[in-house]
Amino acid sequence: MFSPAEYNRYNRQIILPEIGPAGQQKLKEARVLVIGAGGLGCPILQYLAAAGVGTIGIADYDVVSESNLHRQVLFTAEEVGQPKAEVAARKLKLQNPFVQFVVHGQGITVQNALELVQAYDLVVDGSDNFPTRYLVNDACALLQKPLVFGSIFKFEGQVTVFHYLNGPSYRCLFPEPPGKDEVPNCAEIGVLGVLPGIIGTIQANEAIKIICQIGTKLSGRLFMLNALTMETSAFNFRRTDQAEVRQLLSDYEAFCSPATTTPAAEINEISADELKDMLDEEIDFQLLDVREPHEYEQYNIEGVLLPLSELEQHFSQIEPQKTIVVHCKTGSRSRQAIQLLQQHFPGTTFYNLTGGIDGYPY
Repeated sequence: MFSPAEYNRYNRQIILPEIGPAGQQKLKEARVLVIGAGGLGCPILQYLAAAGVGTIGIADYDVVSESNLHRQVLFTAEEVGQPKAEVAARKLKLQNPFVQFVVHGQGITVQNALELVQAYDLVVDGSDNFPTRYLVNDACALLQKPLVFGSIFKFEGQVTVFHYLNGPSYRCLFPEPPGKDEVPNCAEIGVLGVLPGIIGTIQANEAIKIICQIGTKLSGRLFMLNALTMETSAFNFRRTDQAEVRQLLSDYEAFCSPATTTPAAEINEISADELKDMLDEEIDFQLLDVREPHEYEQYNIEGVLLPLSELEQHFSQIEPQKTIVVHCKTGSRSRQAIQLLQQHFPGTTFYNLTGGIDGYPY
């Protein structure tokens, strides 16, 4: 059943009566697919590998970036630019040579989701965007595969389990995706580096409990942690018939960016090159930077700093008689700012800097 080396490696886990040799054998025979090798994926992968899960699939198309390193502790500066899934598999193999790692470098897509999920017993979702979360949920629903879900936002994290013994799904908890730009990503809003480590470890714990059939699972219960206050809470939710999935959608990006029945005023876009020309030609316009002060101090292009969070308190600084170009880091907050400004200055022409200051190379 186990080689002497395996027994020595897993001894402290095997001697737990709740796990024992039988539970360790279940772990060895288990096939787990981890979606994402980022902030959540790193601790999930490390602890599942350490626990002795026999086959671990890693689905991630992204590469390591320097901004990942404060929270994705599986990677180092030497690996910046390398594919996350490949780096993770290589390093985890050194951590535990008894585990088989399968790299899915294309990530999970509508085209491969069913075939990918079908090959595994359990899925752990460490993704960071709504289209992927709904896609993973729907594939697991159609194939009746348990799904361990986690999410993080600034200092707060959530964990729950979907599709366990006919339990509720992601769509039971979130029937509709949030509106476009309603929830900024961590590139816009930030995240405490240790938080994904905490949440990812809890996800790994739930996966181990499901595999070994021990403990009380978080099925139908959303666990929440606030890392600033160290307060935890949980609430129950039920399976709903309205959340039934009959097939995959053709376009999850479109599903998560629904058109509104009363569309907002159109937002004009301006490219980095066009903005550069306006500055070089000294055209009289107002440039607004709606990032936070610490972002402005790190780098700016001399716009008027009016953080989105305080914008309504500083309307007096707006020059509505001029054309106004608004920018943030990536273009998301600036779009929200323009939507707000258009309501108060309906006759003013606003432009959003496409790609934000990240896409302004000058």
